[in-house]
Amino acid sequence: MGSEHPLERNLALELVRVTEAAALHAARWMGRGDKEAADQAAVDAMRNALRFVDMDGVVVIGEGEKDQAPMLYIGERVGTGRPPKVDVAVDPIDGTNLTAKGLPNAITVVALAERGSMYFQPHVYYADKIAVGPQAKGAIDINAPVKDNLIRIARFMDRNVEDLTVVVLDRPRHEDLIREIRCAGARIKLITDGDVAGAIMAAMPGDTGVDVLMGIGGTPEAVLAACALKCLGGEMQCKLYPRNDEEREKSIAAGNTDLDRVLTLDDLVASDDVFFAATGITNGEFLRGVRYSGDFAQTYSIMMRSRSGTMRRFETNHHIGLKRNLPSGAAYVPD
Repeated sequence: MGSEHPLERNLALELVRVTEAAALHAARWMGRGDKEAADQAAVDAMRNALRFVDMDGVVVIGEGEKDQAPMLYIGERVGTGRPPKVDVAVDPIDGTNLTAKGLPNAITVVALAERGSMYFQPHVYYADKIAVGPQAKGAIDINAPVKDNLIRIARFMDRNVEDLTVVVLDRPRHEDLIREIRCAGARIKLITDGDVAGAIMAAMPGDTGVDVLMGIGGTPEAVLAACALKCLGGEMQCKLYPRNDEEREKSIAAGNTDLDRVLTLDDLVASDDVFFAATGITNGEFLRGVRYSGDFAQTYSIMMRSRSGTMRRFETNHHIGLKRNLPSGAAYVPD
């Protein structure tokens, strides 16, 4: 293994198998109103599938800690233990509420990069974010007024501000942001959950109907989205958003004294060789959801790599009836 590019082997298909496994198990809980059960099913399936990936992985982003949901734990070792040594970021379900309610755009996500390259912030669980695709790269400044950002994004994309669609989490904390976007003349797509998918839709080539993500969401999700945006050539800026004095004091005590620092894409994931994979759980603009038919199921996935700029889409047919031949209690892992 060369020192210039430690991730010489393409792990694309192995990572897609991981997200497929999580999606196949989580989607059984779609619309059943039990987000904890859906999350647990996805976590268990993802943990099991990661065991078969040829890597020496350490979980840096486990996502569930901020809301005390089931999770892969920070520092957990995953993979076969063979090289390459990598940081791993996971979100078994980006959009647990979406899954539980049968709403669009729930996905399962995994990303990896060279060891030590992913941003880790254990004390401040939320961050203010702005994310765009490659057409608007260089246009954004998270410290600038919302209107100024939208004018610059529109100029870079050769559009009018009125043509832009901004995706925003539907939260009371965003009342002022929503008002400013509306005053600027842009359109808004409110989402109840799932801002990883929101950020990716803003950067995806083709027509997802979204041009920019704005607002406060999870810090772990920011790292996951940054991995995807690095593959897509987009741009993201973040600022930590402590919810209370306790989070602020813990972060400062840990050495993060500049809470107003703007985190760029390279701060969130320093490596230039990043893998990102996602599989749809419920139907959405980004990915179609899992479809079951007796002993068979279909999944729809995407896989990206920043080093090559490659993006692959997978439509996979699974013979899940074969799981009856697995040992009792074993989770189904796509082949």
